Amino acid sequence: MWNQIRKSFRKLLCPESADCLSHRNIQVASESVHDEKLAPQWMTCDACVEENKGCKCDQDTQDLKSAVVNEADVEHHTDQANSSFAHSVINMIGMLIGLGQLSTPYALENGGWVSAFLLVGLGVICAYTSHLLGKCLAKSPKSRSYTDIGQHAFGSNGRVLAATFIYLEIFMALVSYTISLHDNLITVFAGTQLRLPIWAKLYKSQLLTAMGVLVALPSLWLRDLSSISFLSSGGILMSIVIFTSVACTAIFQVVKANHSIPALHLHKIPAISGLYIFSYAGHIVFPDLYKSMKDPSKFTMVSIVSFASVSALYASLAFMGARLFGPEVSSQITLSMPRHHIITKIALWATVLTPMTKYALEFAPFAIQLEHNLPNSISSRTKTVIRGAVGSFLLLVILALALSVPYFEHVLSLTGSLVSVSICIVFPCAFYIKLSWAQISKPVLILNVILLAFGLLLGVFGTISSSKLLITSLERAHHT
Repeated sequence: MWNQIRKSFRKLLCPESADCLSHRNIQVASESVHDEKLAPQWMTCDACVEENKGCKCDQDTQDLKSAVVNEADVEHHTDQANSSFAHSVINMIGMLIGLGQLSTPYALENGGWVSAFLLVGLGVICAYTSHLLGKCLAKSPKSRSYTDIGQHAFGSNGRVLAATFIYLEIFMALVSYTISLHDNLITVFAGTQLRLPIWAKLYKSQLLTAMGVLVALPSLWLRDLSSISFLSSGGILMSIVIFTSVACTAIFQVVKANHSIPALHLHKIPAISGLYIFSYAGHIVFPDLYKSMKDPSKFTMVSIVSFASVSALYASLAFMGARLFGPEVSSQITLSMPRHHIITKIALWATVLTPMTKYALEFAPFAIQLEHNLPNSISSRTKTVIRGAVGSFLLLVILALALSVPYFEHVLSLTGSLVSVSICIVFPCAFYIKLSWAQISKPVLILNVILLAFGLLLGVFGTISSSKLLITSLERAHHT
């Protein structure tokens, strides 16, 4: 049985075999990194993924379904394509706003006010690449997810590469969330004495973080997708509370905005570019949004409105934070706010609760795919145990990494430069060039090649810079 289980793990990165689980499950994985809608988009399999039911799609069923695939696709689109323009805009904005908002003031202060042009420019580029994803989907109506586009463009290698980057982004983002949980819990419980005999060797901050993760651990065993969706909605609410808290701090002059922002720190641009690009990382779920629209031809306008709104929000939050706190601004804006004030306490608790709403949502697509790939000879109850055990183990690994590398800004910057820039810029341009090679005009080809090269350069230099900063911080901590 364990040999069969090990084989199941190998299928996770390339779920292109005849399975009944929609490839959209992989794509929905990124929704919680950036606060999105969830549950209704997972229930796309005709014969499985129902609550407490194992998969019943056998080979005969697959043969039958493949014989009528075109008709099924049409019916599926008719059933699912019910989102209006306004609804789609709200959903896309919800997808984009997330963990990145905490770091934009820090990034602007370190990069200088000129770097705001980079922030807005990346927003424009990401809006354009989301448009490219829509173009790719229009050329391949059967594609329903980001990984489907990758396969249509570059075959199985494209799917494997896209899936690998998706899972890597999820993992690294969860490490960042756990570091954020660690940092904000320390501030919330500052001055509180806490020690348990069984964990006497742990520092208070480590103990608090471990307790927070353990509180969230049971959520990984959830199979009821509506419950997981409820947790996702809580995450969106927490993001709104954080932004409102910072705005109130400025509006009511709890802290006076009298700090000047430097013009430009050119040597810091590669590192902060990772923070900026991570703030726009939502492309993994855009294919699903495209497919859910009543009129997919309006997807480009949805992208323009959504990215313009989010860019304006990020820029305003960045300038507010930098003006309020100046060089003392923290990598997470909530840690810079005056601790005695009620607004700060609300923001801190919102930041603490946010990661705890994310774990189940992030792990759900991975867990569902894992459970589906397990052999049919294993009972449904055993599959649930394996699924929960694997999720729990991965969460404990994430906890260990977060406690070992508690440098939020460097990990987030590394995530943006190493992974997000590829998903948001490089891959969409490469997919579009490959799929449209015969029809693409020379100016458009040049534009996409330039953007692809820009993304690669940004990723390489950003990864090198953020890695150096992370290693330097680790060495400094080791010596002290």
